[in-house]
Amino acid sequence: MRAFLIVLDSVGIGAAPDAAAYHDAGSNTLAHMATATGGLKLPTLQSMGLGNIPALLPGGLPIKGVPPAAVPLADFGAMCEQSQGKDTTTGHWEMAGLLLDHGFHVFPPDSPAFPAELVREFERRTGRPTIGNKAASGTKIIEELGPQQMETGAWIIYTSADSVFQIAAHEDIIPLTELYRGCEIARELCNPYHVGRVIARPYIGQPGAFQRTDNRHDYSYPLPEPTILDRLTEAKVFTATVGKLDDIFNRQGIAKAYHVENNADAQKITLKLAKTRSNGFIFVNLIDFDMRYGHRRDAAGYAQALADTDRFFKALLPLLGKADLLMVTADHGNDPTYAGTDHTREFVPLLAYCGGRPGRNLGIRQGFFDIAQTLAAFFGLPPGPRGVSFLKP
Repeated sequence: MRAFLIVLDSVGIGAAPDAAAYHDAGSNTLAHMATATGGLKLPTLQSMGLGNIPALLPGGLPIKGVPPAAVPLADFGAMCEQSQGKDTTTGHWEMAGLLLDHGFHVFPPDSPAFPAELVREFERRTGRPTIGNKAASGTKIIEELGPQQMETGAWIIYTSADSVFQIAAHEDIIPLTELYRGCEIARELCNPYHVGRVIARPYIGQPGAFQRTDNRHDYSYPLPEPTILDRLTEAKVFTATVGKLDDIFNRQGIAKAYHVENNADAQKITLKLAKTRSNGFIFVNLIDFDMRYGHRRDAAGYAQALADTDRFFKALLPLLGKADLLMVTADHGNDPTYAGTDHTREFVPLLAYCGGRPGRNLGIRQGFFDIAQTLAAFFGLPPGPRGVSFLKP
């Protein structure tokens, strides 16, 4: 008896009802990307019911190349986030059963973005000066300030539209161990500001040819209450995460963490677990959609990553038994055709596959925490405080 939850990071499916409050009215990651690239080719996700979801949404737009399935293989629906925010931590925490009523603190885009007292104490405790201190694209600020960092040894610090304190460092100038220690210090200093994540952003190379590495690490705000991972662990259910989720959940409630920073490695590990694990909960984040293509506004790259992932699902489905549950969703949007380079507040798709029966219409779910409630029901746990299970009675 196994449950797999696979998060297609940032694959939104249409502007949420409150998108205008986030300056995201009209965003639609899947539909706009499909149109911009001449149509998507996702035969496995299409057969599961991905193309059936837009008709459920107010003003839903069809996904070019992904028509509705006559008899979907999976239950299909959409989820509307109830927490404040549109970031990775908020989305994943809500899936795990939490609700953030007030959201994380977002720093202003002005320069300086961070409070002077926060920066001074960070510099004092780490023994290095800082440069940057503004909202910026991660790749662009490295291009801009990387040469200066190589000369001075200063930290590059920057934020975005999310609640983040990001620290970029050239691996030849500041060793990874020192970067990670700097992030631990920043995490402690950022807690009073209610900052969602501190992120280590290491890179290598020479001016004009800098490249970020897969040695990124996220340091999340302390969890405010137990999640479904904690509840499953307490009930002696094996839990594993694949991707960056060990960082997002502060390694809490996780029996085995497979920390990888790209889709290919995450998919390879997930297929291996599907072949070798006979029980437990496998929680997977596929990061490339967001990190490599959404933020860089690369619709073509985004579409290709989805096509590659569709082939992954084609390989995964035959490995699942009738007693297994596969859920596929997203944590927020990141429309690669939209203005700016930040996440977009969107509905997210929901597919729930149980082999051997046709799919059902799950409608629009009011809260990502329906996933946590479904997992509780699937593994025989008492109901959690939020959400409604979508398992068939």
